[in-house]
Amino acid sequence: MRLALREARRAAADVPVGAIILAPDGQIIGSGHNERERTGDPTAHAEIIAIRQAAARRGEWRLSGCTLVVTLEPCTMCAGAAVLARLDRIVFGAHDPKAGAVGSLWDVVRDRRLNHRPEVISGVLADECAAPLTEFFTARRDRGPSEFR
Repeated sequence: MRLALREARRAAADVPVGAIILAPDGQIIGSGHNERERTGDPTAHAEIIAIRQAAARRGEWRLSGCTLVVTLEPCTMCAGAAVLARLDRIVFGAHDPKAGAVGSLWDVVRDRRLNHRPEVISGVLADECAAPLTEFFTARRDRGPSEFR
């Protein structure tokens, strides 16, 4: 999780979320941080970037045996991508009561109608993962949203 936190700090003007993908042997095969503002791409979430990188390194879309470690509970898009990539587990830090799709608002990854359900480990270094998010949104409120566009 500390490596995902380090990745989150690279998000610059975007929401500070970081993600890494671990291969079954524990080696990092993917990493990413939010890049929506920099790229203008609404799908440039940390998890999606890390999943794409891991799939490219593996040479296939199936990430069976791999673990997604992310500082914030994944949204519906990212939770869906984790299921579709066949990740074995999702480890996240801070819960997201406004948009979380791994138990908070929705529970996409445990939906019994889907053919794959990753293991979920939540709340890892939750306070440390929440701190950069709190700082980011406090600064945004204090300065106004126009500075972050």
